[in-house]
Amino acid sequence: MVAEATSGVAQHCPAGDAQYDARVRFAISIPQFYADGEFDPAGFRAYLTRVEQLGFDSAWTQEQTLGSKPQLGPIETMTYAAACTERLRLGCVVFVSTLHSPVHLAKSISSLDQISRGRIEVGFGTGGKQRPFAAFGIGPERYVARFYEGIEVMTRLWRDSRVGYSGEFWQLTDAAMEPKPFQKPNPPLWFGGSGRTALRRAVMSPGLFSGFFGAGQVPTASFAEQVRTVRQALAESGRPTNDFTIAKRVYIAVDGDAQRARDRINAELAALYTKRSPEIEAAAIAGTPMDCVRALREVVAVGAELILFTPLFEPAEHAERLASQVMPELEVGLGKDRP
Repeated sequence: MVAEATSGVAQHCPAGDAQYDARVRFAISIPQFYADGEFDPAGFRAYLTRVEQLGFDSAWTQEQTLGSKPQLGPIETMTYAAACTERLRLGCVVFVSTLHSPVHLAKSISSLDQISRGRIEVGFGTGGKQRPFAAFGIGPERYVARFYEGIEVMTRLWRDSRVGYSGEFWQLTDAAMEPKPFQKPNPPLWFGGSGRTALRRAVMSPGLFSGFFGAGQVPTASFAEQVRTVRQALAESGRPTNDFTIAKRVYIAVDGDAQRARDRINAELAALYTKRSPEIEAAAIAGTPMDCVRALREVVAVGAELILFTPLFEPAEHAERLASQVMPELEVGLGKDRP
């Protein structure tokens, strides 16, 4: 089985177009939700081995440092995943990098890219002004400026042999960081955000981000608006669309019983976000395989070139169902039957 309709960056198709692109790629989440003592090394390795066999393009973590739902850290989880796989690309969407030291984060990402032999991708986001900044020893003032300065510090450390930097938040004098990332000049960088101004700024930052990742809690209609903003900014900047990819995380539950799928994912979302939210529940896709195929075709139609499936329960079972019951039907709609 191959979970990628074809290689390369997808050509855009407008919302509502019945001709879906034949080069959408499929990714899946890496399990991170383990309570104290629940992590099963053998089960984790078996899951990733099978995901790689099924042909998913990549596997992704997410970051939630503080929260009541038990969740392993993304760097540590990706490191273990790298040791369990050989070809699968691994990523995180997103690091809330305003809460990190960019020097430490740059070192961790560079080391992981070396360990994985160049299979790492990373997403960054500001996290918004409501994040608990004080818990991380910083204030909320000028968090957007802090975000972009931190990204610049990281990319300079990855690309330059020596770094001199005099910023508002960080200062470096003749600093060196070795080894550099395995991928040159650095791993692909994704931007995760929602507001129009934030999206335009990220797209128009020259040579910085290589793609936009829509969040799982964002409904398809809102994602369509974000895609329009991204494409408009690309056109205005004169940047080629084929060097900027659009992706979407999709919370998903596939079950022969559609109501059971909906009830289970709603319960998991309430635990993840600490409350029930009709908008978040509406953003999730749940139902029978064909219910999910129809909803996913809408996500593709509005511009998703990479879909990150994120089941919140029974991850191994979902990987099998997605590969055997959902992706083949999507690929038929995309214009390519499986061999």
